[in-house]
Amino acid sequence: MDEEKGAVAQSLIDVVNEISSVSEYRTTVKKLCSNLARRLKLLVPMFEEIRESNEPIDEDTLKTLVSLKEAMSSAKDYLKFCSQGSKIYLVMERDQVTSKLMEVSVQLEQTLSKIPFEDLDISDEVREQVELVLSQFRRAKGRVDASDDELYEDLQSLCIKSSDLDDYQPTLQRVAKKLHPMEIPDLAQESVALHEMVASSSGDAGESIEEMAMVLKLIKDFVQMETDGSEDQSAGANSSSNGQTSTAVSQKIPVIPDDFRCPISLEMMRDPVIVETGQTYERTCIEKWIEAGHSTCPKTQQALTSTTLTPNYVLRSLIAQWCEANDIEPPKPPSSLRPRKLSSFSSPAEANKIEDLMWRLAYGNPEDQRSAAGEIRLLAKRNADNRIAIAEAGAIPLLVGLLATPDSRIQEHSVTALLNLSICENNKGTIVSAGAIPGIVQVLKKGSMEARENAAATLFSLSVIDENKVTIGALGAIPPLVVLLNEGTQRGKKDAATALFNLCIYQGNKGKAIRAGVIPTLTRLLKEPGSGMVDEALAILAILSSHSEGKAIIGSSDAVPSLVEFIRTGSPRNRENAAAVLVHLCSGDSQHLVEAQKLGLMGPLIDLAGNGTDRGKRKAAQLLERISRLAEQQKEMAAQAQNKEEDEPAHSASTTEATDT
Repeated sequence: MDEEKGAVAQSLIDVVNEISSVSEYRTTVKKLCSNLARRLKLLVPMFEEIRESNEPIDEDTLKTLVSLKEAMSSAKDYLKFCSQGSKIYLVMERDQVTSKLMEVSVQLEQTLSKIPFEDLDISDEVREQVELVLSQFRRAKGRVDASDDELYEDLQSLCIKSSDLDDYQPTLQRVAKKLHPMEIPDLAQESVALHEMVASSSGDAGESIEEMAMVLKLIKDFVQMETDGSEDQSAGANSSSNGQTSTAVSQKIPVIPDDFRCPISLEMMRDPVIVETGQTYERTCIEKWIEAGHSTCPKTQQALTSTTLTPNYVLRSLIAQWCEANDIEPPKPPSSLRPRKLSSFSSPAEANKIEDLMWRLAYGNPEDQRSAAGEIRLLAKRNADNRIAIAEAGAIPLLVGLLATPDSRIQEHSVTALLNLSICENNKGTIVSAGAIPGIVQVLKKGSMEARENAAATLFSLSVIDENKVTIGALGAIPPLVVLLNEGTQRGKKDAATALFNLCIYQGNKGKAIRAGVIPTLTRLLKEPGSGMVDEALAILAILSSHSEGKAIIGSSDAVPSLVEFIRTGSPRNRENAAAVLVHLCSGDSQHLVEAQKLGLMGPLIDLAGNGTDRGKRKAAQLLERISRLAEQQKEMAAQAQNKEEDEPAHSASTTEATDT
């Protein structure tokens, strides 16, 4: 029990740490989310004292702490939802968003109030702090902060006006100012976030997605028009001057965006590279900085444990597009500026080929991008050295960007290339950090069948890392995986099943999978021996049966006959998984155990206890113990019934004697 107490307390601390890592919330929900996060951070001292305490706690208190962890995990998921999601969605669906935040707060308050603080070994100061948090939750109940009605009404008005931008320029100016999506890259990010939030929302946003997409398009058109207008004004100013003065003015008018300037030289970057901290610099500037003996990032002052420089092809592409739009000579390829450092894993010929592929991905037309992504897909599949060299060359952010392309073949090559690159353990973190998961999930939903299969396989590969299980589940991957498991090809079903198995190892994902309807699909596959999916279905059911909702659904699906049959005739792995499911079903419910006994469970169970795998033997022993306890209970009940029957004639006889007297 002490080990469980410590583990639960540590897991609560870990959840709060994840919440603390969320750097910023969207403006529209900033106050609500910040208050919720602040209150949860105040609970850390209590969790630390519980973890360090030598005093035991009872089972009910432990269950309450586990419930608190589940409530806090739900809060964490939704706080991330409000941090990374679409600004437009959060405004237009403000009632649903606010309601969900209030629901999460109420759940936390109710669970927290059930903890018996008097029985816990915590200091008076910590207890007072927790009671303060509880009172804050109670005061906040039912109290909703004033929202920006003008912004909401402006967005609503954009849904019903005509398609002529001139009709509502003032409205668009106000909206753009409040949402701050004024640059094209920001708008592209907003587009992805909008579709992701609608897709992963538990509410029914189907009717409003069209309106949100239309509003986003209007804002994009407005920003583009403003940009074009600025260029026209520049051209007019140039034409109004003459001689050298005109030339000088035309050269000064374009203002270089700050993101395009090197933080060291403050000049526009020609060969931008990324350092370990994620900051981007001009290659020559950062190399001189490092060669001068500095071991920190110039902008953040964080220590640089590695001097690896990764080309930022995405930024270089944006700079080139901006230069072209402003009649400025675009940056030349880095190879023409200075010799490149080759990866230690690549020959010069291979390095040149990879460099050429990067340029085609970043600057090429769709046909070039398609062929380049296809070649990278094959190179990454070939060997480990290629996977390292391709990642070092900066391919991952470019491939992630191509996941949103409407070209199905580019999409398919890109997601498969990411799958092959993810085989290298060091690349998994880079892929997730590059924001790949939302794009992979979108491919899983909308891509070709082969792309969907490889998207599922990529999620499986990435979910090997525990923290990625949380991220993947939170970003809406589980429902489309269940769909693929239900309707995919044989290979697609296998890929979906392995991904679901890995994701459901994390407790917080079990409920998501259950609510997505995975159990009816799994029980159907159990009863279709020809499906070739029995092994996977049993393995996932063994995990989900430990969840209360999962146990109830499996129990009502008439699965016991199939489970008994697998214990009798299945493979060693299937026998242990079937026994594991049955252990959970029979916990606290003798009905399933009686049914299993009637179906002839005892013989196969005794055989499994003697000849099964180690886990199979343990599960069989647990079931045999429960059968033994059930038999004793039945004997006791029979004895009590018999005693009652024997007492009744004696009582009847004594009554008769009394009457005769």
